[in-house]
Amino acid sequence: MKPFDFYASVTSNKKYIMTEENEHDYESFLVNRTLSYFKDCVLLANEMNKYHKIDNKLQYDFFINTIRKQNRFSKWQKANDKDIITAVKAYYGFNQQKAEQAVSILSDDQKKYILKKVSKGGRTNS
Repeated sequence: MKPFDFYASVTSNKKYIMTEENEHDYESFLVNRTLSYFKDCVLLANEMNKYHKIDNKLQYDFFINTIRKQNRFSKWQKANDKDIITAVKAYYGFNQQKAEQAVSILSDDQKKYILKKVSKGGRTNS
């Protein structure tokens, strides 16, 4: 079983697929994170995060019985601008959180300047 087969079972096709053989394939983190992108499921996913130690079968049963049938699709958010965040951390001595805040208010010219200042030379893949 693929991890997202359980997600599809809970949200779109509503077919009960949990068995004793595939219970270990259920990844609660992946299902909870995917459900957290939708307004009608975020509180349910948070509730399962509170009770993360309960059995996979119980978590799956909770979701399949509480979430209404609907096709849901959302791309996962990914970290962006890793290079500029690393450069801001090195240039100002910020931690990760402060660097992310600083990057959001810096202009493009300031970002280029910081990248140029912290560049150590060497070959680039451009």
